[in-house]
Amino acid sequence: MAYDEDLANRVREALGHEPGITERRMFGGLAMMLCGNMAVVVRGAGGLMVRVDPAEAERALAEPGADATVMRGREMRGWVTVPPDACERDADLARWVDRGVRFARTLPAK
Repeated sequence: MAYDEDLANRVREALGHEPGITERRMFGGLAMMLCGNMAVVVRGAGGLMVRVDPAEAERALAEPGADATVMRGREMRGWVTVPPDACERDADLARWVDRGVRFARTLPAK
């Protein structure tokens, strides 16, 4: 399944001119990576996967529409799935993208 190109363009726009961002196709979607670390993924199934500080995951999961990311039947600690309707508004999308980038900045460059 292909990822949503319009959403990918909106994520690119939300990233602005963030230094160190690269893109890589993976998980059936498009991963936005900061210095080699995944920050946000435009999912092939729609919506986003956002990397979050595991210590703040519960707070992120309390936001409307947010859900734990599950891959191959296992919950991925430190990742939140955001459905398309929870990132329709530019302000919501920017908040999620910013959250992923902020956490990725704390990780050592690869």
